[in-house]
Amino acid sequence: QVQLVESGGGLVQAGGSLRLSCAASGSAQAKSMGWSRQAPGKQHELVATHRMSGASTTYADSVKGRFTSSKDSVKNTVSLQMNSLKTEDTGVYYCKVIIESVAYWGQGTQVTVSS
Repeated sequence: QVQLVESGGGLVQAGGSLRLSCAASGSAQAKSMGWSRQAPGKQHELVATHRMSGASTTYADSVKGRFTSSKDSVKNTVSLQMNSLKTEDTGVYYCKVIIESVAYWGQGTQVTVSS
């Protein structure tokens, strides 16, 4: 059974920064790792996705240039550095990992950006 443990998040003023981290348990290699978010009254949005076999990362247009996701393929960890945060970035952020074609989600961590 794969478990994801998220850390980070919290309350920050607009323009500030936060960092989220996620670690997947177990020895199976992840095929994909990334982050998504759920804001109040909005659709669930995929924020960043890594293909573990390559170096490319896909970002949502809404976070490009502000968010940077990094991964460690050996440790099955992924982090999300969020800079220049905006009030519209407020929401619950989820780590998502795909291992052997099964998707696993973290418990979610709240990010609140105040004006």
